[in-house]
Amino acid sequence: MPSRKKSGIFATAFLTCVCSFVIICVVLATQHWISSKVHFPATNSSTTVSLTYGLFGGTCEQFSAGLLVPGKNFQVAAMLNNAKAKGIITAIIVILVLSLLVSLLSSGFTCTNVVSNPYQTFLGPIGVYTWNSLCGIFVLLAMILFPVNVEGNGLSVELARGCFPALQTHVKSEHTYGYSYWIMLLIIFLNIASIIIMYFYDHARYSKKKEQERPIENEPKDVILF
Repeated sequence: MPSRKKSGIFATAFLTCVCSFVIICVVLATQHWISSKVHFPATNSSTTVSLTYGLFGGTCEQFSAGLLVPGKNFQVAAMLNNAKAKGIITAIIVILVLSLLVSLLSSGFTCTNVVSNPYQTFLGPIGVYTWNSLCGIFVLLAMILFPVNVEGNGLSVELARGCFPALQTHVKSEHTYGYSYWIMLLIIFLNIASIIIMYFYDHARYSKKKEQERPIENEPKDVILF
């Protein structure tokens, strides 16, 4: 059975992994990744389409000449004609699903270490390092790809045109990233925290092992021979 200290350390790491798993679920499920205002020219005044959306769906409204056109819900994939933009959205979803699975594995590994001592196997600290590192990398990649899709492929503009096909040439766009996007930073911090916890535990265990070996190394040679 593991010591109480080891169980406590790995239980803390387990909680950080579970929190990471829950937050990834929130990121995938919510539609507050970004709010955009896309401006289109009109005969007498400009038309503005306001969108709030996530990876799967969102809502859009149109403001024209001081009048509000009733908003509607939309599915992101159904509104996109740009194959590149749709491909990046699909890639982000796949990456986050992979990070979800990796986070689940990390939770399982830390839970295993709470009740057992798999030091010399991949189930030990090495496995926890690996899965948390992969999860952090996946989430960081998703955070990079999404704004690249918005700015580089005109994701919000494409969705605005999908919602209101009569609008074509846009003047400018304004974007504000929402909590569904920014809480991914918390996932990265939680993964870093898990790695730091494992590092200090592993370092303390190694230092204790070296101290236990030191008295034999410091004994006089004649005593050792005896």
